[in-house]
Amino acid sequence: MTTALDDAQLRRRFKALDDDDGGGGGGHDAAAAVASPSAATESKATRSDAKGKKTFGRTPDGKGFVVPTTHDMVSQLLDPRQPKNLTDLVVLGFLALHIVAAWLLPAGWKRPVFALVFLGWRASYNIGIGVLLHVQSHHGRLITWARRWKLFEIRDNPRPWLYGLLKREFEAKITDDYVFEEAPIEYNTWLVFRRFVDLILMCDFVSYCLFAIVCGHVPKGEGFVMGAARWALGIALVGFNLWVKLDAHRVVRDFAWYWGDFFYLVDQDLTFDGVFEMAPHPMYSIGYAGYYGISMMAASYEVLFISIVAHMAQFAFLVAVENPHIEKTYNPPPPRLRALSHSQTDPTVLLAGPDDDDNDNDESGYGADRPPMEAPGAIESSTAVHDMVGLGNVDLFRVPDLAVVTLSMYMAVLTLATPSTAPWQAVFVAHALAWRVWYHLGLGIILDRQSKTKMWTRHFLKFGESAGEAWRQWKGMQHFCMIVCNASFMAACWKMYSAPEDWGYGLVLLRHVVGASLVALQLWTAFSVYGSLGEFGWFCGDFFFDHRAKLTYTSIYRFLNNPERIFGTAGVWGAALITWSAPIFIMAIVTQILSLYYLSFIERPHMQKIYGRSLRREAGLTKFIKRSLPPPVKGWQESMDRVLDDTGHFVEEFIEMARPKFASGVKTVVRDTSALFNMAPARLTITRIAPDLTGLDPKQYGLTVSGTASAQPRRATGNESLSGRFPKAVKTMAYEYGSPLRVRWRAPAEHSTGDWIGLYMVTDNRSREATEVSSLGRWAPTSSGVYDSLTADSSIATAEHEVGDGMVEGEVLFEGDKLWWTQGVYEFRYHHDGKHTVMAVSEPFEVAISPVLSSAEEEVVDSAQARAAVEVAILPMIQRCLDRDPDIAPNTVDEPFGGHVERDGKYARRIVYAIREMFGIEFAPAVVLADRNARKLAWRICNAKEVLSRGTTTPAAREV
Repeated sequence: MTTALDDAQLRRRFKALDDDDGGGGGGHDAAAAVASPSAATESKATRSDAKGKKTFGRTPDGKGFVVPTTHDMVSQLLDPRQPKNLTDLVVLGFLALHIVAAWLLPAGWKRPVFALVFLGWRASYNIGIGVLLHVQSHHGRLITWARRWKLFEIRDNPRPWLYGLLKREFEAKITDDYVFEEAPIEYNTWLVFRRFVDLILMCDFVSYCLFAIVCGHVPKGEGFVMGAARWALGIALVGFNLWVKLDAHRVVRDFAWYWGDFFYLVDQDLTFDGVFEMAPHPMYSIGYAGYYGISMMAASYEVLFISIVAHMAQFAFLVAVENPHIEKTYNPPPPRLRALSHSQTDPTVLLAGPDDDDNDNDESGYGADRPPMEAPGAIESSTAVHDMVGLGNVDLFRVPDLAVVTLSMYMAVLTLATPSTAPWQAVFVAHALAWRVWYHLGLGIILDRQSKTKMWTRHFLKFGESAGEAWRQWKGMQHFCMIVCNASFMAACWKMYSAPEDWGYGLVLLRHVVGASLVALQLWTAFSVYGSLGEFGWFCGDFFFDHRAKLTYTSIYRFLNNPERIFGTAGVWGAALITWSAPIFIMAIVTQILSLYYLSFIERPHMQKIYGRSLRREAGLTKFIKRSLPPPVKGWQESMDRVLDDTGHFVEEFIEMARPKFASGVKTVVRDTSALFNMAPARLTITRIAPDLTGLDPKQYGLTVSGTASAQPRRATGNESLSGRFPKAVKTMAYEYGSPLRVRWRAPAEHSTGDWIGLYMVTDNRSREATEVSSLGRWAPTSSGVYDSLTADSSIATAEHEVGDGMVEGEVLFEGDKLWWTQGVYEFRYHHDGKHTVMAVSEPFEVAISPVLSSAEEEVVDSAQARAAVEVAILPMIQRCLDRDPDIAPNTVDEPFGGHVERDGKYARRIVYAIREMFGIEFAPAVVLADRNARKLAWRICNAKEVLSRGTTTPAAREV
């Protein structure tokens, strides 16, 4: 059900208590246990030791309790030995209604009705449960609702009948270690939540099966053999799906199955073995194989397409709901370091790039997590952060990107402008084949020479360039060849493809569906590989830089040693299925052969030379399959491995003996023939006006704003008339960019407890009586305990108190995400009773960034004094941009930023915006992530200012 994974693709839902509280270890120990080679034996020992022991849980406020034993929903509902209660009867009644409807509905109504019913339940699952889990994860809203409605309180319970019902329901189901009155509210709320989940999941599954039944039929003209094969494969997929679910439930149990860690955590380390070694997110990936098995047995494209929609919706649920919660709960950013000191000889420094100022390194090496490297005192060097892969990194000022875009446009125009006749088809296929051979074989040979003789690097050193320049040129070349190779292949497929006249004929539609799935599989593999390796590994960085490295197998590499070998050409075969063209099939075969050649004879020998024994022999999937084999098959497989190893050694020796003669001939031939899109999303605004304001006088309401004042720039320019140059007597307040704003409000004692205050741009609202736009989260309540969000009450700085004459006052604090992070003129609006009726508007105020480095200061921009001045200017700005959080914001210019800066791009965007307004220098947000402290940013600002000032119309920094 819910088994999303961390960076190693493991769902770590179990977090230990502190030692002081009777627990030991932590949630990360589970992943550590998995990463060890003996995970299987450890898991058995862990489960055997755990028998007879109680599981302890901990609520968010630190309260410990014994977690009672619960049972899965299928046994609860269908096992006659399990006690039944009212909610079980309700779920069974819903299921019976579905079955009766499938029996009684007219034949013409069954398909559309059950398609809508299933889609409705699937929406209840992915959207309904998803929204509830989202608000619980971010705001604890389900717990807040339970407290507000007093669901589990004995005294003063407004609904004693509901209290009694819940008590009977839960105590009937849980007989051991559970007392309804003593259980934490978080646990009881989770029990209520899981009953709703039971209803939704059971109805979702039953409605899907009924839809498959009403759509099932025998295809016209299908033979016995084909029908038997179809049913056999379908049953096998359903059986595999059932095993995946059962094995996953064995590992994660009810706590993770029902998203228990959204409510509380348990003190237990769990080893993820079995199905969790087979595939990432097994419950959401291979755990849906049964859908396609049922589609196959039903022989219905309607069932297949609705299965694909449901499967994609489940992945969306994983990405939008589960993964953010996992990241927040089990993988928080590491504590901010007080100093940066990484040794070049530290064995944990993984696959670092060059150390000079040409360093164009990226994230990581082959399956390795590489921590950042920092040479002591190396402030004068600026780290390059201009990545090359991805649409977001396209930069037409860069030659490879310009060449890629231009050539792709030419290719697209030529493809669309030429007819799809046999000669043109031959030209396009030959063109794509040539690029394919060059990309795999040509670049492979260059990498092989680079591995053995540093040929590529030596070429650039010969002309006085650096190793970093050779690396950058290689990245551009590989990127260019990869894009053109794929573009030429797509052009060839376009020429060879012809739309079918009858989509229902034979396997035409199935071919397109399977082909598109294979293309999607290759794209997902590429994204996963790039996410694990970064640009350093993506562009074969360890062929160019020799650093001591330690491999760590994360993401897709946890399950496969080399995913490109298995899935790297899936899209090519998918295109061959879609086009159903012999030349494209030939290209797919050639691509497969060249890919295997590159991986086996170029990449693998280099990996063995660089990493040696640290290379893993068996991936998680391989180990799992071998453990699952019967003893006779396992012995036969081991003997076959020995034969294959002996054969491989013989072939390698033969090639080594023949290589010198072949190489001399190649050198002769070479010598004789040498030449070579953000606009902000649309917003739907609903303005709610209070119907009754009797007895409330807006004149009695008031707002006063205070904050850190900003230095106001001189507004008179000399271009005005004489009278226009005099400042006005009352000045508009201006506050520093990012500084917290404290709002003191005043209202009659009888004001509504649902009143709230919002922050708006002055130009956003035309009316002073009603607010016309949404606050977009920039609001605060005047009274606590009124709104569901736990984060809302955190803005209340001073609780409401009387000030005499029937008036009350209070203070709210706007900071962090409740501020506008751009310059402008703003106002606060006091609203009545949760509506948009405005009772008071504050005086408009300005959020401004004071410019730094006047023309006089620019004359010494390259001096240490100027750099120190920049450091003094940007440090408080950076602290404000990082919400003044001690875990994120630095105290000195040398302290690095906290790990949240890399997790959430908003912090870097705030800083580069402020730098642009302060100094007139525009940086990419990645620069903040690369520099990681204020001192380096100050040096980069001064350096950029100096570079831009000399030789331009701006004042020069010094005479040259």
